[in-house]
Amino acid sequence: MQLDELSNEISKVISRSSKSVVALFTVSYAYDFMLNPVPVRGAGSGFAVSRNLIVTNNHVISGSSKISVIMADGTKMNGEAVSVAPWKDLALIGVEGELEPIQLGDSSNIRIGEIVFAVGNPLGLWSGPTVTMGVVGAVGRTIAAKPELILEDLIQTDAAINQGNSGGPLINARGEAIGVTTAIIPFAQGIGFAIPIDDVKMFLDQVKKYGKAIRAWIGVYVTNITSELARTYRLPVNSGVIVINVLRGSPADEVGLRQSDIIVEVDGNEIRSSKDLRRAAEKAIERGYIRIKVIRGYKEYYLEVPLIVE
Repeated sequence: MQLDELSNEISKVISRSSKSVVALFTVSYAYDFMLNPVPVRGAGSGFAVSRNLIVTNNHVISGSSKISVIMADGTKMNGEAVSVAPWKDLALIGVEGELEPIQLGDSSNIRIGEIVFAVGNPLGLWSGPTVTMGVVGAVGRTIAAKPELILEDLIQTDAAINQGNSGGPLINARGEAIGVTTAIIPFAQGIGFAIPIDDVKMFLDQVKKYGKAIRAWIGVYVTNITSELARTYRLPVNSGVIVINVLRGSPADEVGLRQSDIIVEVDGNEIRSSKDLRRAAEKAIERGYIRIKVIRGYKEYYLEVPLIVE
């Protein structure tokens, strides 16, 4: 394919996908020293996943008393929070209007070096979506976005992501959304991060099934083991997830899980990523616990860990 043809194809993909991207403008209220209410305005991005539902970051709309949605063609409408999952930094907004849903991709098949595009509303300057281009630099990143918020299994990219981009889609060369961009990583310079679209699908499935997002967890933060990580730290296995933090007082803490423990199996199924661990926990919601296989040093242990469901 000639360069001009490739450029035209990319332009068509971006044009098609951008129709699903919206700008979000929010109003919340703080109080001055005289206890007078002061409006605080914010801006972010989102994208349509159905005719009347928009996905964005939770931090974009958190605490808002008013959400305004502006479509790519300039149409303005009011939005209302349908469900939020603060631990995933995801939110679902409902509108009374006709949106054009984006095609959702598969984040489990993302390749390092793959070309991606971040589409959104950077810096709140809206006259239609802004597009930046980059590549996937890494997958499976675990980042402390805030002291109280650790995001797991993130996609890392060098596509420019600025304030206001938060909640917009990270799309691949086929125009499929493969992630939700987030701009709340305080130390990121020249790189950005996105929440995998498979997490969004799980979020949407939970809202459909339970009417809200449900978290089933055991109280650990983990990161994926790669062959490079295993070689560098001389780990006894080449796959699984390694515990980087155990929350005090959590079920994991109570049964004796420790930092640096390696989880390789849950309920008889191999664990290769933090996503596998989350999905195994969510599948066991009705049972109330999971049975995990842990490697500590060069010894194997089996532990039954109760679930926290909220």
